Amino acid sequence: MTVVVALDQGTTNTKALAIDVSGRVVAKASAPVGITTPAAGSVEQDAEEIWTRSVDVLARCIDEAGASSVVGLAIANQRESVVAWDRSTGAPTGPVLSWQDSRTAEWCATLGDAQTVGLVQGRTGLPLDPMFSAPKMAWVLRDADPSTVVGTVDSWLLWNLTGSTEHVIEAGNASRTLLYRLDKLCWDDDLLALFGIRPSALPEPRRSHGPFGRTACEGLPRGLPVLAVLADSHAALRGHGGGTPGIVKATYGTGSSVMRGTGSDLEHRQGIATTLAWLDESPTYALEGNIRYSGSALEWTARMLGLPGAVALGELAAQVPHAGDVAFVPAFGGLGAPHWDPSAVGTITGLGARSTPAHVARAAFDAVAHQVADVVQAMVADTSHGRLRADGGATASRLLMQTQADVLGCQVDVAATEDMAAYGAARAAFSSQGVEIPPAPAGGLYVPRKDSSDRDRARTAWARAVARARY
Repeated sequence: MTVVVALDQGTTNTKALAIDVSGRVVAKASAPVGITTPAAGSVEQDAEEIWTRSVDVLARCIDEAGASSVVGLAIANQRESVVAWDRSTGAPTGPVLSWQDSRTAEWCATLGDAQTVGLVQGRTGLPLDPMFSAPKMAWVLRDADPSTVVGTVDSWLLWNLTGSTEHVIEAGNASRTLLYRLDKLCWDDDLLALFGIRPSALPEPRRSHGPFGRTACEGLPRGLPVLAVLADSHAALRGHGGGTPGIVKATYGTGSSVMRGTGSDLEHRQGIATTLAWLDESPTYALEGNIRYSGSALEWTARMLGLPGAVALGELAAQVPHAGDVAFVPAFGGLGAPHWDPSAVGTITGLGARSTPAHVARAAFDAVAHQVADVVQAMVADTSHGRLRADGGATASRLLMQTQADVLGCQVDVAATEDMAAYGAARAAFSSQGVEIPPAPAGGLYVPRKDSSDRDRARTAWARAVARARY
């Protein structure tokens, strides 16, 4: 048996899956990862915890699969989050600034004249927004020693996996920093100057199949090659078989990523980012919309209602046929695509004397579905004849998936595995070795049950709620 062990380092969980050449998962391990919010707009993680949890799940998965069967590793990682460490000691110089962290919002606004916004978006495909890496990199490098280097989570993992020999970043992850030029596939000197980032602090961009080096760390077999690295949402697209124009996927995690592959074409849409999905021998691009709070919005609502989690929230929401007039906009750190409004605030509106906790719970599921619909409809003019591929932990909720189909007015195909990022990374790793494993199959499908007039009313009410959140 030949397997690739794929690490999926996410915002709140780290998983490892051993996947064979037929696409079958033969071993799996997981561990939670902590996240803190020490101040308004600040979202942090512990770099050492991310590393130790990653080693733990990799070691357990390799042991279960059998070390002799493992041909190499693959990595899918949370994007945009920033780690800084001392090059000489390898020790982190502070906390990981999460992709959800918005402490640099005011500073980004001071850079945001029309000419600068146009420069940034024209070269990187991204809006000038604190979600992306460059503002966080500038923050952690302020007054830093010359020995301090920075990277995204893939950079941090690769540095440690290879025994501090590789300070590199995968190209798709680099494209999420606001520093990487999409047409030339390299760091952009003008953007480095704009954000005040010294080139010597940055990792070297590499293709998605590397080379990324071999394992030389404690806790893992030595000499295993890292065969492929992909950003998590990009890996999920690859797991669905995306990349070619037409496939639209939504990943439902802590936040949500909606992506549509565009192949070799650099397409642009208002309110939607253009990104590098992966870089093999040639680039594959995609359109993407990022939603900051989706699964985490469900967890937040559950805590507010005194429930143990999203499953219990779904049971409560199912007690009512709809949310009534209640609308929840989870703009806790502003709104992402397609609005890109960091000043938006979280709101619950439409409460009345007859409103119940069940209506609020239902509104939380509506909020996730409407946010995804906002992005899909900004990408695709007519959704009624298409379909959405869905993956991620929240797809286990039948209520959410049916609501998504109703809100979009199209079929929703749910992947048979919720671990699509790891699966997509494994596909890339096998491909680098000349072996093609099939895209992940669908495990269920949902078709719209509401007519267009009901859908239009619901979408109009949601638009009014979003407008209130952006007052």
